[in-house]
Amino acid sequence: MKRILINIFIFTISVITLIGCSNNNFLKEFDLNQLTRVDVQIFTGEKSDTETIISEEEKIVTLRELFAKVEWEENVKAEMARKEDVKSTLFFTYDKNMPERLIEYYIWFNQGGTIATIMDREKNALGTLDKEDAQTLKDTLVNN
Repeated sequence: MKRILINIFIFTISVITLIGCSNNNFLKEFDLNQLTRVDVQIFTGEKSDTETIISEEEKIVTLRELFAKVEWEENVKAEMARKEDVKSTLFFTYDKNMPERLIEYYIWFNQGGTIATIMDREKNALGTLDKEDAQTLKDTLVNN
């Protein structure tokens, strides 16, 4: 009986350790401080209207702050009624001898300018930004 209790105790401690050490927040796998460049495609209708590259340090710092504020919902299979306004590709450089790591975000701006919806299709995640941050994101990406 004593041996069974010891085994249950060890098993419980092991499970608690595994749960406590797991990283459930998959969006934290990229360190925003390593963001070095953002490629932006702006869509008008069904076609890509313009493509720009953002690499200025001031704008990159602003984008780091904005993407850190995104409130994410994980495991969401969402479809939008219209095509995205912006497709942004974020470039993360961890080692100059290794290729950059990329994340693609699809962004919709609410017509009233009250919210920005951000989708990470690869991770099935849906994020939102509030009014002020949505406007700042739009100004940084679109009104480049």
